[in-house]
Amino acid sequence: MKFSVFQISRKGGREKNEDRMGYCYTRESGLFVLADGMGGHPEGEVAAQLALQTISALYQKEARPIVSDVTEFLTGALLAAHHQIMRYASEKGMLDTPRTTLVAAIVQGTSATWVHCGDSRLYVVRAGELLTRTRDHSYLEQQNAGVIRMDRINRNILFTCLGSPTKPVFDVTGPIALQQGDKIMLCSDGLWGTLNDIDIVHHLSMKSVSDAVPDLVEAALRNGGEHSDNVTVIALEWETPDSFESTHGISTDSIHDGVFASTIQAGVLDSMVEDLDDAAIERSIAEINEAIRRSAARKT
Repeated sequence: MKFSVFQISRKGGREKNEDRMGYCYTRESGLFVLADGMGGHPEGEVAAQLALQTISALYQKEARPIVSDVTEFLTGALLAAHHQIMRYASEKGMLDTPRTTLVAAIVQGTSATWVHCGDSRLYVVRAGELLTRTRDHSYLEQQNAGVIRMDRINRNILFTCLGSPTKPVFDVTGPIALQQGDKIMLCSDGLWGTLNDIDIVHHLSMKSVSDAVPDLVEAALRNGGEHSDNVTVIALEWETPDSFESTHGISTDSIHDGVFASTIQAGVLDSMVEDLDDAAIERSIAEINEAIRRSAARKT
């Protein structure tokens, strides 16, 4: 694989940064993850960090050097991350649970597949146009899509996340075939909340990701003012054209099978992630299958 990648996270006007992001890759596969710890609940940064570490640990276990079933992996990894957050809250005796949004993408072969829960977004830009983006799990986005009708509540409120007492709602998209020069951007709501899609696509179309991402982040911070939210972005350009090559370019051609690289930092929560055993993963998969069965039953 050959791609350019750039990531940045800024605290903005908040007391602390509860966003987390990072990427991992092998010779033939790449994982890109972003989580936005939710304010209004305790230890959002812990929820976000747990989500990243859990998914990264599972990816390192599975990608040898590819993930055999990407959709199944992303689904199981998201639910496993949710369980780890709930376990953390239980062991700490917390009355309220840490919570986070999540968006994670796997680029493998010549395609990309992603999962998201909440309002952290993924954009795909091709040849100056928005090819697709995720739809937030908020009442406003779902109402605009004609999925639900809600009139008497704050429609910007999310109805799902990781760490909530209820099972998370999520969407898996893909695989989407990639073309040379395609750009994929994962971002927290601190970015898209103050910039419209037209501006985002314009910046990504006109510049390399290493130039576009800092400009987008600075624009979001300016628009957000002194009380701006955390702003976090990780973006990649697929099969980077030679004209865009820079110090941020990565080629996996020289990586040997079995080698795993990661920017997701280990921390004090590692022991919890390491305890994620096969039984926990199997429980997650069983829950997935049951949810699919119930969904199919409702449609018939």
